[in-house]
Amino acid sequence: MVKKQSSKKVSGGSSSDAFQVKPNTAAIERAYKLIKDYKIEIVDLKFCDLPGTWQHVSVALSMLSPSSWVDGFGFDGSSIRGFKKINESDMLLIPDATTAIVDPVHQIPTLSLVCDIIDPITRKPYSRSPRYIARKAEAFLKTTGFADTVYFGPEAEFFLFNDVRYAQNQHSGYYYIDSVEGEWNTGTDEKPNLAYKTRNKEGYYPVPPSDTLQDIRSEMVLSMIKSGITAEIHHHEVATAGQCEIDMKFDSLTTMADKLLLYKYIVKNVARKHNMVATFMPKPLFADNGSGMHCHQSLWKNGEPLFYDAKGYALISQMCKWYIGGLIKHGKSLMAICAPTTNSYKRLVPGYEAPVNLVYSQRNRSAACRIPTYSASPKARRVEFRPPDPSANPYLAFSALMMAGIDGIINKIDPGQPVDEDLFELSKERLAKIPTVPGSLPEALDALEKDHEYLLRGGVFTQDVIDTWIDYKKEKESDPVRLRPHPWEFYLYFDV
Repeated sequence: MVKKQSSKKVSGGSSSDAFQVKPNTAAIERAYKLIKDYKIEIVDLKFCDLPGTWQHVSVALSMLSPSSWVDGFGFDGSSIRGFKKINESDMLLIPDATTAIVDPVHQIPTLSLVCDIIDPITRKPYSRSPRYIARKAEAFLKTTGFADTVYFGPEAEFFLFNDVRYAQNQHSGYYYIDSVEGEWNTGTDEKPNLAYKTRNKEGYYPVPPSDTLQDIRSEMVLSMIKSGITAEIHHHEVATAGQCEIDMKFDSLTTMADKLLLYKYIVKNVARKHNMVATFMPKPLFADNGSGMHCHQSLWKNGEPLFYDAKGYALISQMCKWYIGGLIKHGKSLMAICAPTTNSYKRLVPGYEAPVNLVYSQRNRSAACRIPTYSASPKARRVEFRPPDPSANPYLAFSALMMAGIDGIINKIDPGQPVDEDLFELSKERLAKIPTVPGSLPEALDALEKDHEYLLRGGVFTQDVIDTWIDYKKEKESDPVRLRPHPWEFYLYFDV
C-alpha cells in the first residue's frame, strides 16, 4: 500500500453530505412509458468499475417493481475490478431512472439503466464507485460559490481495425493489427487490392474512397442520437488504418461521463456488427498518431458562462486563467488519472499532436491547455486540456480536472505567460524551462502519490480511492508490463 497522507482543511462544504442517491419520480414515470411504448422485455443494469469499463447484469421485466428504484438489485462486488474484498462482497445497484433508454445494441427489447452503487448495510453510496465520485464533484462545486455547473466536451478518438490478434506467455509474445486502410497494405495481394491506402499522418478529412468508414461512422452517430446523445460531427482522424472521431455536444460532468461510456458502447458494437473491431487504446500503432481525448471544460453560474472576458487574452476571464493555473500546477498528477495506462505514454511524446508541455495558448495545438478560437461567443469560451486519452475513466478524469481547476481558482494560481509558438520547434534551452507531463505511468503514479490533496477537498476523492487506484495501477498494469520481455529487446540485445 502507498503511504497514507492526511487531508488538509480546505474550503468548501462536504460533497458527501450534499449528494445522496434519491429516486426521481418524473424520470421513473418516463422509464415506464418507454417500457410500454417499446414493449420492453429485459432490463439491463449498467455500472462502471474502477478502471473505467462498463459492467452489466440483466433482469426480466417482471423483476422491476416500484421498490426496485429504492431497494435496488444485489451483486457481487468482490468480482469487480477495484471494488470489495470477498468477505464484504454484497452490494446493491440502484437504477437511475434519468438514464433510461432503449438499449441500442440488443435485438430483444431492452431497457438500459445506469446504476448507482450503495452498501446494503449502511445504505450509503459506495465510496469507490466512480459515478459517486463524479456526483460528489458536482455537489462540491456548488458549495464553493464560484459556479454551479461545470461542462465537459470530450473528443474521444478511436481506431476501427479489420483484424487484431495478440498473445503472450512464458516463451513468446506478439500482437498483430490489420486494416484495409493501413499504409502497410499498399503491396498486399487482396484479390484485388483497390489501393487508396491512407499514408501515415495524412488521414485527416480525406473523402471516399480513401475514407472507407463514412457509413459506419454515420450509423454510429444515428444510433447515438436515438440513444439521447447529441452527436455533432464525425470524420476520419489523422492516423492511417482507420482512426476516427465523433464529437458530442458538451454536457454537465456526470451526465457527460454517462454519455461517454454509452458512446464507447455504441462505437464498439456497431463496429462488431460490420465485422470490425473498435479500440480506444491510446497508441495501438507505432510511428503514427495515437488516440487522445481532448477535454473541453468551462464553468457556469445561474446559466451564465464564467470563462469569458472581452478584454482578456484570447477572450478568457481571470477565473479561467486561474483554472488553467490549477491544471498546469497539477498536470503531472492528473496524468495518473487522465492518461492512466502504460500505453498512454507511447502517445504522450513530442511530434504526434499529443502535447506534453504544460503551458497554455490560444489556437495552438502543441500546448497542453488550448483556448479554441472558432467563435467569439461568451458561451463558447472554454479551455481544452489535450493530454488525456480515452483509456481514462471519465467519471474520475472529469472530476480530477475540475478539482485541479477549482484549486487554481481558490489559490489564484498564475499560469504564467501564454506560449503561442510551436512548442515542437522550440530550442532545447527554452524547452528545458517548460514543465512537462510524466514520461511513464510509474512517474505519473509517483506524482499522484505526492500531489493529491486538491482531490481530497470536500471529500470528493477519498484517501482510500487514491491508494486503491495507485496500488491497482502498479500491481495489475505497470509491474506486469515492466516484467515481460519486449519484442524490440530481442532486436537490440539478443546478440550481446
